[in-house]
Formats: sequence, C-alpha cells, structure tokens
Amino acid sequence: MGKFEVKTRKNGEFQFNLKAGNGQVILSSEGYTTKANCLNGIDSVKKNAQSDSQFERKTSADGKHYFNLKATNGQIIGTSEQYESASGMEGGIESVKKNASDAEVDDLS
Repeated sequence: MGKFEVKTRKNGEFQFNLKAGNGQVILSSEGYTTKANCLNGIDSVKKNAQSDSQFERKTSADGKHYFNLKATNGQIIGTSEQYESASGMEGGIESVKKNASDAEVDDLS
C-alpha cells in the first residue's frame, strides 16, 4: 500500500511525496507555505487521481516522459519523475491511481 510523506523543505515550505508500496516516489508536490495547504493538496490528489482526464502527459526537452496530476481547476497538484518510455510513464499513472485513494499520511515535517 502507498503512503504520502509530508516533509519540510530547507526553505521552510511543506511538500508531500506519494510513495508506492515498494517505497518509490511516484508523485511529488510543489512547495506549500502552510502544512494545512499541503494536507489539502493530498486530499486533492486522492480525489483527482481516480480520473484519467486529470493526468497531463508530457515530454521533456530531452525526450523523457512525465506527467502532472491536475485539480479540476487546472492547477498542478503533483508531478511525476521522468521516465525513459511512454509505457513507463503510463505505469506510473496507474500506480498513482492504485495507491493514492487509500494511502496513509506520514508526517515527517
């Protein structure tokens, strides 16, 4: 089962990472100024990760594949790592869908 880890960045902002059951980071958030906003971001991931249309598939300048998970208002909630192949990216999306909804929150901040 996956889990969300909430951490404090060096600049004092809060960030979460969604980790798969194997411990690999599958989605990372932006920095949030408050822990409450960070936790709201986690709730948004849980809601939006179930809809394939909320995943924006992208290709970086160096040809790597990644995705953004967006809220219904279009704001990016989280970004994946970069994958060598489109199929790897699709596997990452499936992992977010599978792990996000019932993932526990581990507050390390």
